[in-house]
Amino acid sequence: MSMVSSNPPSPTLVEDTVWIVAKPIGFAQYDFDFEAQFQCKHPYRLDECVTAIARLGTAPDYNLRYEEFQEWGISLINSPEQYQRSSYLPFWYPLIEEFTPRSRWYEHLPTVDEILEEFSLPIFIKGERQTNKHSGKSIIRTKDELIQFLADWDRESILWWQRLVCREYVELESVVNESGADLPKSYEFRSFWFRGELVGVGRYWVAAQYDIDEVGLSAVSETGSIIAQRLDVPFLVIDFARTATGKWIVIECNDGQDSGYAGVNPRGLWRTIIELSSG
Repeated sequence: MSMVSSNPPSPTLVEDTVWIVAKPIGFAQYDFDFEAQFQCKHPYRLDECVTAIARLGTAPDYNLRYEEFQEWGISLINSPEQYQRSSYLPFWYPLIEEFTPRSRWYEHLPTVDEILEEFSLPIFIKGERQTNKHSGKSIIRTKDELIQFLADWDRESILWWQRLVCREYVELESVVNESGADLPKSYEFRSFWFRGELVGVGRYWVAAQYDIDEVGLSAVSETGSIIAQRLDVPFLVIDFARTATGKWIVIECNDGQDSGYAGVNPRGLWRTIIELSSG
């Protein structure tokens, strides 16, 4: 039985160079109006298979999305294996572990004792794919908090289906003096990589006012280039942060198709991708 729906997407050829398949998802940091910024064409049909970047929001099942697009004559820029390698910590962490906090994931929901045998409090806990909406509860500071976090895991809509990941907690350089229910806002940056080249970098916390300095940009460029080569993902996102002691570390990696722009200038990002693709 075919998995293809009756309404295949309409790919857009941007500046006669880059194929995009996009639809707005209602999130300002993700949506981008290509028509308003670039020359765009919409072929009635495709005479041959094209490689395209999807901007359709996160796929519940990327393998299924990829296969459907293949049947429509569109090959998404990241293969299912590359999507997995960029999106799930158990796949990207072993390739770059010297650049990121020590981590451990569990095939089953671990007990309190199992976690505390390997980690000292505080601990950062997340799913293998994502955190729980930047909740400050991800930072576990006491044993009681750990007991409650594990008890609540199966009731968290974002977390329950993921493998649980424990990460060594690292104090980051703060950019906002605040206390509340969310994660502390740190000196953190999102970087986009296209075929191994840095094509955009900007602050992660859009509501805060801070910019990357020359030392930080150099660190992101040099370390990111190594990581992009190791992961070998055509459209990749790497999030970096500076610790309280001044060291640059990787917070996480993601598929570039899924990721919001954060503080990255989207027009500049796509202009750079177009220029690299036309060379």
